[in-house]
Amino acid sequence: MDTRTNPYAPGAGTPPPELAGRDSVIEDAAVALDRIRNGLSAKCMTMIGLRGVGKTVLLGRIAMDAEARGMSTVQVEAKEGGRLAVLLAAPLRSRLLAMSRRAAAGDMARRALRVLGSFVRATRLRYGDMEIGFDSEREPGIADSGSLEHDLGDLLRASGEAAQAHDTAVVLFVDELQYLAQLELGALIAALHQAAQRQLPVTMVGAGLPQTVANAGKARTYAERMFSFREIGPLDSEAAARAIERPAEALGVSYAPDAVESNGVEPGPPP
Repeated sequence: MDTRTNPYAPGAGTPPPELAGRDSVIEDAAVALDRIRNGLSAKCMTMIGLRGVGKTVLLGRIAMDAEARGMSTVQVEAKEGGRLAVLLAAPLRSRLLAMSRRAAAGDMARRALRVLGSFVRATRLRYGDMEIGFDSEREPGIADSGSLEHDLGDLLRASGEAAQAHDTAVVLFVDELQYLAQLELGALIAALHQAAQRQLPVTMVGAGLPQTVANAGKARTYAERMFSFREIGPLDSEAAARAIERPAEALGVSYAPDAVESNGVEPGPPP
């Protein structure tokens, strides 16, 4: 096969040419996000699995689909020793700025930006040796207590109210959830819970290693009622065959059945 057109390029988090065997996860996430945008209840989806099974790829695909349907996505990757507030501040600001330029939700989005300014000031966000700040007004008495749980709840509430006025939803996409400290994970769960109680269009789609389930339960005992934990594992033989065969078929190339079998999967139907 010509190396210039070879569709197979495996890598960490890079989308495969054929995302096979994951349709039900993608559809379930789409249904949940549409329900949230429409003011209905839905659990936060969290994909759980070992490294290399495609969680990051799925997270990216669900985020792309949500953006295509007009939702405001905030995509972050947790890091060991990192701070949740640092991760969320900049991408959330960009989404609120975009909302603020639209007449329908401008006032609420501008208020949410002021709340974000208070949040950043109160938490004194630092990245390495550099302190992060936004040149924006603040909303006195909101998200400025210095308590992450309280202030993050205020911030997601203000963001949800702006999204509601704009007939959209704010969706946090958080990869590597297992790296969040228990205090931060608990604050995030509590803030999402408060938004759900107010029926605000704010939710999360996450991904993490298997210990994320236990971590969430330790952080908040009610996490199991808020989250839909979806186990992501290896593809079954039919889906694995599709993942191998279809990219080649698009280039007019077909595999012999024994070639597919040699990769440990059963061959699919003939093209």
